[in-house]
Amino acid sequence: MARLDHIPKDASPVSISQAALIRLNAPARAIALDVLRVNSLQTGAYVSHFRGRGMEFDESRPYQPGDDPRSIDWRVTARSTTAYTKLFREERERPVLVCVDLRSSMHFATRGCFKSVNASRAAALISWAAHHRGDRLGGLIFGDTTHRELKPRLGRRAALRFVHELVEHADWTNRGTPKGSDPFAQAMSALRRVARPGSLVVVISDFIGFSRAAQSYLSSVASHNEVLAVFMNDPLEKKLPPPGRYRIVSPSDELSIDTYAAAARRDYEHEFAERSHNLELFCQRYGVHLMPMSTDDDPVATLQKALGRRSH
Repeated sequence: MARLDHIPKDASPVSISQAALIRLNAPARAIALDVLRVNSLQTGAYVSHFRGRGMEFDESRPYQPGDDPRSIDWRVTARSTTAYTKLFREERERPVLVCVDLRSSMHFATRGCFKSVNASRAAALISWAAHHRGDRLGGLIFGDTTHRELKPRLGRRAALRFVHELVEHADWTNRGTPKGSDPFAQAMSALRRVARPGSLVVVISDFIGFSRAAQSYLSSVASHNEVLAVFMNDPLEKKLPPPGRYRIVSPSDELSIDTYAAAARRDYEHEFAERSHNLELFCQRYGVHLMPMSTDDDPVATLQKALGRRSH
């Protein structure tokens, strides 16, 4: 667990403010978006290299031995008797898309702060890091009732716009009946539509309800972009507290849980382990980088450790 050295002690654990997210501009300067050292959820540490800048299509030429078969230009090849391959050139600014989950399940914690709060802090840090790197910033902010889409733009104003939209999102207060049957899948569908090939895409969520439809959309995004999945979780989701009776309180409800039954405890822990394992398998299959973050982690230290530190 990373200590909350970069978050003020008087910061709210259940809400965010624009001023607090703007203050993360300074520590974000040390976060690198070039080389990732991402800790896998189940299989230990591995090193993965993001492509530095996005790659933009330049032209097609006849296929030569040694070319990557995945770059074959099938449209041109179909009109010719010769196979053609696509050539790419480095983009001047790479699009960075940050997708933040604010559904009801994210407004929960037993330690530290709400998953939604730490997710917002992580999103702000990545947004400021993209700005300092000279990348174009956009994203998606979605909840049960409201979906907000921001097209990639360049400069400090893009980061300020993202922070403002994050703070003002309706699902901080309006946690009603989900709009549609699968808000997560709807968000991933929109992400597939707006993600330009060669982008860096960061999805910050607890991945509860990661349906087949949502997986299909995100795998499609991953086939043309670098994707980082930040898996938000709370310690209570992994393991129940010692046997006993406990009260859980929310602004609108209160309930009591009994953790004496050994079978129920095993089933509870198995459910989280299975969800985590399925997410890891998905990420391995489609080349998605997976990074866990707990409600009691310092997002600054966690991101610096996982993504590396800028050397200049």
